[in-house]
Amino acid sequence: MTVDVLIEAPQPSFAHLLAMSDSLGTFEHADHAAPRPAHGYCTDDMARILIVTTREPNPSRAVQELGRTAMRFLVGAQGVVGTSRNRRSIDGHWHGRFGVEDCWGRSVAAFGIAGSEGMNSWTRQMGAAMFGTAVEQRSPHRRTMAFAALGAAAMLETDAHNYGARALLVDAIDTIGPIGIDPEWPWPEDRLTYANATLPEAMIAAGHALERPEIVEAGIALLVWLLDHETLDGHLSPTPVGGAGRTDRPPRFDQQSIEVAAIADACARAEVVTGDRSWGQGVDLAVRWFTGDNDAQATMWDPSTGGGYDGLHDVGPNLNQGAESTIALISTLQHAYQRTTSP
Repeated sequence: MTVDVLIEAPQPSFAHLLAMSDSLGTFEHADHAAPRPAHGYCTDDMARILIVTTREPNPSRAVQELGRTAMRFLVGAQGVVGTSRNRRSIDGHWHGRFGVEDCWGRSVAAFGIAGSEGMNSWTRQMGAAMFGTAVEQRSPHRRTMAFAALGAAAMLETDAHNYGARALLVDAIDTIGPIGIDPEWPWPEDRLTYANATLPEAMIAAGHALERPEIVEAGIALLVWLLDHETLDGHLSPTPVGGAGRTDRPPRFDQQSIEVAAIADACARAEVVTGDRSWGQGVDLAVRWFTGDNDAQATMWDPSTGGGYDGLHDVGPNLNQGAESTIALISTLQHAYQRTTSP
């Protein structure tokens, strides 16, 4: 990775997310561009929305209100001891148990980022307070702890004495585990599954926050391997829904936008922590995947709505524009925009 390449990326648009939202939250699923209210809302999506609205550099009033809606949703999803529940129906009723699954980890990430980077004092205060409760919990799951670690690292950027955040980062490193000694497969699991790049990103973020350079180096090494493993003929070929093991070879389908966004997140993090702008190539690859440089040579978003398509098959995209895919598109384009406007 030696060449610094900047591509002209589309501007991030919240138009479709706003069209998918009401006063309670953002609907999880869509039929093409039309929301499907009967399927309700989920905490996973609302946590992602709080992150992208917080990180939007010049949010409109509508985007700011969407961020406030996301915060209110996440506050309602959290239990008194900091666990979270994931499902809410259109009538406002919550479903499922409180726990420490991915919705908890993503909530910790969102609260930590909002508490550190929030657009106003209310967002920062609410984020910090809710983070303070959630951070007392732990999950046995690697990705869940990796999500949570991103929020803890953000909190330490503005509150170096936040010992709850520091303790969570230590535990997240232990839960993710060391990288393997086999250079052909250093991944800490037998198979790649979902949100894969979040593991090395969490290692990089945690190692940097805790001033443990060996953890940063391990995360960088794992991200280099993953990016190489998920690149085919100069374009991204991410792990599909069914996962991939040692002997699986690309291209593989059904590919999801969340995988691409996770790569963009991790590469952007690596660039910030190391100062090496060549990591921007990973962000560029992610943008290009959305704009058609992928295994099916198919555009993965709808410029007329701003929505992201739900999955890539060998014959082209799933044209439904759900919340998760649209948030993944926005997040990726935010990183690209940040690179073009940074000195």
